[in-house]
Amino acid sequence: MASAASTSASTAVAAASRLLLRRAPHLLRRLPRAPPAALSSRTSSSFGAAALRRPLGHRARMGHTSAAASSSVPALGLTKANAVELPQVTFTGKDTDFSAWTGDILAVAVTEKDLSKGPDSKFENAALKKLDEQLGGLLSDASAEEDFTGKSGQSVVLRLSGQGFKRLGLIGLGQTAPSTALACRGIGESVASLAKSAQAASVAIVLAGIQEEFKLNAAASIASGTVLGLHEDSRFKAEAKKVHLKQVDLIGLGSGPEVDQKLKYANDLCSGVIFGKELVNAPANVLTPAVLAEEAAKIASTYSDVFTATILDEEKCQELKMGSYLGVAAASANPPRFIHLCYKPVGGNVKRKLAIVGKGLTFDSGGYNIKTGPGCSIELMKFDMGGSAAVFGAAKALAQIKPPGVEVHFIVAACENMISGTGMRPGDILTASNGKTIEVNNTDAEGRLTLADALVYACNQGVDKVVDLATLTGACVVALGPSIAGIFTPSDELAKEITAASEISGEKFWRLPMEESYWEGMKSGVADMVNTGGRQGGSITAALFLKQFVDEKVQWMHIDMAGPVWSDKKKTGTGFGVSTLVEWVVKNSS
Repeated sequence: MASAASTSASTAVAAASRLLLRRAPHLLRRLPRAPPAALSSRTSSSFGAAALRRPLGHRARMGHTSAAASSSVPALGLTKANAVELPQVTFTGKDTDFSAWTGDILAVAVTEKDLSKGPDSKFENAALKKLDEQLGGLLSDASAEEDFTGKSGQSVVLRLSGQGFKRLGLIGLGQTAPSTALACRGIGESVASLAKSAQAASVAIVLAGIQEEFKLNAAASIASGTVLGLHEDSRFKAEAKKVHLKQVDLIGLGSGPEVDQKLKYANDLCSGVIFGKELVNAPANVLTPAVLAEEAAKIASTYSDVFTATILDEEKCQELKMGSYLGVAAASANPPRFIHLCYKPVGGNVKRKLAIVGKGLTFDSGGYNIKTGPGCSIELMKFDMGGSAAVFGAAKALAQIKPPGVEVHFIVAACENMISGTGMRPGDILTASNGKTIEVNNTDAEGRLTLADALVYACNQGVDKVVDLATLTGACVVALGPSIAGIFTPSDELAKEITAASEISGEKFWRLPMEESYWEGMKSGVADMVNTGGRQGGSITAALFLKQFVDEKVQWMHIDMAGPVWSDKKKTGTGFGVSTLVEWVVKNSS
């Protein structure tokens, strides 16, 4: 034992000496990693719905920010994103007779009730009855032989001959016609799956029955589901699957300018959701804080009529006294970037100012409280910037939608939480930009430390309302599971606004209490507060911590999206939060 310990100690000393030689300047004093000044940039986007995108991970040419880009550590493993062609699908609303449609797949969505038959053994639903007669009873036979009853999740595809459409697809809706965005998006996803399997270039979608007042929203949600269902992130695969679908006709859901505008809105929204998903999916050796800043700045460049970008380097953040944020960033070789995009509507006339703040940990090791053991999910900690992905996804969508009357600040304090001799330790005291001091009793409760300075900065922009999003606590996942985000706010008005937006987006949120008495467990004997409390009520105490950095005059909400940011089933990011944020901003603009 003694011999083994001695060898181990000798090895450790040698390793420490090598580290000391490499990083001596940082150990002597913290030198800025990039030239001082606020960096601003305007370039084109490589993530969103552009047909071709330059490989992610290349050092971007950021105009005035080349110094910041060159300070990035090269991507490990020589990994870079391949240029991938995104689906380019045209959606058209039509009021024509679906039985006369010509194309590859006629997809009909039906409920269990729609498949009911009368005494004459014919469908009672008029649309299905007409279609069955046209097909010589084939639809009736298929529903019986294929055991298709219209249950949710069921689908069947029939090959045809002698018809204008080559295949007939039946999609089950369950017991009732769709009345929510989530249900209609599911229809679109099912259609995308059928189209991919059949390599179809054109599809028509028909709902056998739907409420008249819901048709417009149904059309938009089906279109969104189709686009998102077609999208597969193959940027880091040797081969990408080709998407053949080019044209989707929505029959019986309306036509004309109002429908066209709604479908364009859905397409713009999807480009933001896909952007957010791809940001989350990008590995941490490719998407560093500097690269995330570049990607955000490209939004401002592409949509310079409404956006400007300000990227703050480490020295500028020091000038702003962002000690809480910089404490988290201190251990990483990849320098931090504080990102601020500002949307101002064409023509001005701003009536309301909003801020959306996102947690931007491009990787979270846990620091000295390193993530260990089963369930720690350290291998998935690239998604710890899911809040920032939602922020920038929403920014991209809103840049295309261009809502009037509202100014929006998109703010992310991007960095990595790593381990080194320069990193923060348990027991260290950090000073945030509002002067409050924080005793770090857990380096793995780092997201709230970065959000603290980001929230102070956001409130200093003179905004009326602030919403922050973060993959903040495992406690929220335990409470609400993998599909529901927790919301915390002292403002009933803001809670109602986000809830209303989520009803349109189809994303799931649940308001949790901000129990002020729990703050007792967050008090420190040597500082103003500690950064984490006990195991009980962990998501609540995290929200109470963030509240300390919000101006009392500003309406504020915290969204803990640790659960729905990632799909374990699909092993990919979800783009959660983008749709709700966009709906919220649009509602505030009107």
